Amino acid sequence: MRKTKIESWTEEWEKSYSQEKVKLIEVFKDELVDIFHIGSTSIPTIGYAKPIIDILIVVRNIENVDLYISEMLTLAYEPKGENGIAGRRYFTKGKDNRTHHVHIFQVGSEFINIHLDFKEFLIRNPIEAKKYGDLKMNLANQFPNEHYKYQEGKQEFVNNLVKIAKEWASERFPY
Repeated sequence: MRKTKIESWTEEWEKSYSQEKVKLIEVFKDELVDIFHIGSTSIPTIGYAKPIIDILIVVRNIENVDLYISEMLTLAYEPKGENGIAGRRYFTKGKDNRTHHVHIFQVGSEFINIHLDFKEFLIRNPIEAKKYGDLKMNLANQFPNEHYKYQEGKQEFVNNLVKIAKEWASERFPY
């Protein structure tokens, strides 16, 4: 059973991302368009996060990602297919004590901008980021052994932030 563990933000998460990035670039080098550190561990202003590094990889052709499964298994990543998001390939590392999540999308996917706009909005809006961090901490304390309730508890807040971030980004980059 996965437990919900929240920690104070640390620069170690950026180091962990950087180390993993090198390995993933080597795996996907022929398909790779770009790679990003996303999620709460990439946003210092949140203050708190699950210590799981989320990585967004942009590839030329999503279908070709399946050709790299054996290399991902060698790096201890477990393939999860689309895992509820059409057009994504998702990998987890660490079984019940996860350390990394890799989200892979084909160039042009709307989900790429959703993730990047969300991150940038929270970096530039520290009050909103702190609210999100506080919510995460409160939910983790309330549901330490019920990860699905933690996820459910933050979903409406996250959905609202995604909408706000999308509007914010469209005003900054109206093209």
